[in-house]
Amino acid sequence: MADATGLQPAPKAKIAISDQTSAPRVRFAPSPTGFLHVGGARTALFNYLFARHTGGSFLLRIEDTDRERSSAEMTEQIQSSMAWLGLEADEEPVHQADGLERHREAADALLNAGYAYRCYLTQEEIAELREEAKADGRVFRYRSLRLDPAGESGEAEVAREGDPDRPFALLYRVPDGVTEWEDAVHGHTRFANENLDDFIILRSDGTPVYQLAVVSDDIDMAITHVIRGDDHLSNTPRQVMIYRALGAEPPVFAHVPMILGPDGKRLSKRHGATSVEAYRDERGILSAAMVNFLALLGWSPGDDREVMDLSDLIEAFSLDRILKKSSVFDARKLEWLNGQHLSRLDAAVIVSEVQSDLSEVAPGAADDPERLLQVIGLVKTRARTLGEVARQAAPFFSGDFDYEETAVRKHWKDPISTAIRLAALAGVVSETEPFDATSLERELRALADTLEISAAKLIHPLRVALVGAAVSPGIFEVLELMGRERSVERIEHAREYLARIPADG
Repeated sequence: MADATGLQPAPKAKIAISDQTSAPRVRFAPSPTGFLHVGGARTALFNYLFARHTGGSFLLRIEDTDRERSSAEMTEQIQSSMAWLGLEADEEPVHQADGLERHREAADALLNAGYAYRCYLTQEEIAELREEAKADGRVFRYRSLRLDPAGESGEAEVAREGDPDRPFALLYRVPDGVTEWEDAVHGHTRFANENLDDFIILRSDGTPVYQLAVVSDDIDMAITHVIRGDDHLSNTPRQVMIYRALGAEPPVFAHVPMILGPDGKRLSKRHGATSVEAYRDERGILSAAMVNFLALLGWSPGDDREVMDLSDLIEAFSLDRILKKSSVFDARKLEWLNGQHLSRLDAAVIVSEVQSDLSEVAPGAADDPERLLQVIGLVKTRARTLGEVARQAAPFFSGDFDYEETAVRKHWKDPISTAIRLAALAGVVSETEPFDATSLERELRALADTLEISAAKLIHPLRVALVGAAVSPGIFEVLELMGRERSVERIEHAREYLARIPADG
């Protein structure tokens, strides 16, 4: 059956179109020209969640046709990042470069069916035509060069006499009318074809361009749903044309809103955007927290839940809950979620995650594994990153540490009175029996009553003395776990430090 242009669909037998299966099949198709960043990871996650929720298949395709910019190192990094996030593909990865012959067959099928035409212009000739159009105040368009039905023009698509072997590119002939589809996120979407120029599908060197290769691959892989970023929206009408011309039903498209920086502009390196693995290696973020955070960038579970593990996300995920509005990358929200996931983790799991950090800030921690588990169990409730876990655990083992300047300025404003109060606290810590959190709290509050001050005026200076910071788990639990001897040593060390501060601060 002919389409609206009167052209017949390209023969299916020539391009090995696979039958679409009833279960959804989705793919993540990164280009190995750089690290896997937040935007790509979010796209991969949405595809994965949809596949798992619907009982479908999640596939990985490496789009490596750009040989000069693609690298095996980047391919390995992308797969490593996906493994860290827990996004395991259901089949072996597909490499787009392996489909080159199939892409060429699809291009030939489109040419033979009249959907494409040859263009013999060189890059230099095209550049010259662009300059002429610019001088005339026009926009250069390929479609103005194509052969019309009467055959009265279009030198660009006719072999020049005497030079039948001149290289040519294949261009897709954009028809009149509109191209439309139902987008799972944006609803009915349409593009006026008059605003779309003819476009190259095969270069003069025989290599396919993205628009053709991606359609050929998706047909071959029987992809039923294409979930990707809004930045691909302008590619979709061209791809829909190719699907239909090749006699294939286009997949369901779902274009996900972009991720923006705090300034409302597209997320980039200036906002601190970096490779996904850098959040693990440099910022102490757990994979569960990153997955949770990425899922909430442009999607909602439909209720007020924010802290969700992967099984929760799979159960709740659906395309109709993807938001149309762009989302903002909030690093503080990521750290907060990370803290929530940290607090849920078993201490033994956290110990394995922070071993390298602990070896730097608290070399002796590994020598007492039982106590280390107790310390991690205590500090994990207040830490937001793995690095913070290690830093908060260090005072329980390391003899030396620095006092945070902000904590000193805030809670040790008056060195003399602070030193006096710490001396009184040393006495309480030395004499309290039994040495447990309940007894220590009782005695410290009794001391505050004796000194006629609030308990906070003792607790905050004491916290700085014990851990060097203004934030820690409950101070009485810290005292109990730190032990009497180390706690007294810390208080006396703080008094010596205060004695060296000039009276005028």
